[in-house]
Amino acid sequence: MPHNAFQARTLDELATVDADTADLLRAFVLANTELRRPDDVPEVQLHLARDLTALWAQSEAELGRPGLEPPFWATAWAGGRALARYLLDARAAISGRSVLDLGSGSGLCAIAAALAGATVTAVDVDDLSMVAIDLNAAANGVQVRRLQRDLLAAEPPDMDVVVAGDVWYERTMSERVLAWLRRARRRGTDVLLGDPGRAYLPTQGLELLAGYPVTADLAVESAAVTQARVFRLSG
Repeated sequence: MPHNAFQARTLDELATVDADTADLLRAFVLANTELRRPDDVPEVQLHLARDLTALWAQSEAELGRPGLEPPFWATAWAGGRALARYLLDARAAISGRSVLDLGSGSGLCAIAAALAGATVTAVDVDDLSMVAIDLNAAANGVQVRRLQRDLLAAEPPDMDVVVAGDVWYERTMSERVLAWLRRARRRGTDVLLGDPGRAYLPTQGLELLAGYPVTADLAVESAAVTQARVFRLSG
């Protein structure tokens, strides 16, 4: 995850691209994805890719961006699906509250939170993610504010709830995420996590809230991924 600075404690600033670039990115997402409903969260529809690896190579070539990050925005990760399922099943936990979806990707958890009645901000560092979230929110008839920032570089903003689906897959990033989430928790923010058993999931300070069977997307997951859990960060 790029180390861009975000120095404010509020969410007043939205990074944008110029109109021509925005149109190019929007056309790319629409041309290379299709609207589908994840098996585990059929209430939500997302613009998803069939072949993430092929899309990665295609995005580098067509958009002229060698070294581009993988298109995490184009799939519904197992941990995110479990967390979205929980948000829809336990609506009272977030209805009427402000929710920040950290590392939002496709916007799945953000959209689930909005459907559950929350006021939602989706955060990611990827401008293609910003486009996908915008398209996906529109497809589901909800409002999701988009913020393109690396929030881990500053203190957590004032939000009632932070949700993070499937963020524990790389050591360095996981260490940064955990430290930031713990600071958010100490400030009184409720922190909810979804994970299918990634290597760097914290081993302490988690309260298990729910477990769900999930259908592994074999394009990005091992067939061994059959269940994901939702936790509250307790410390």
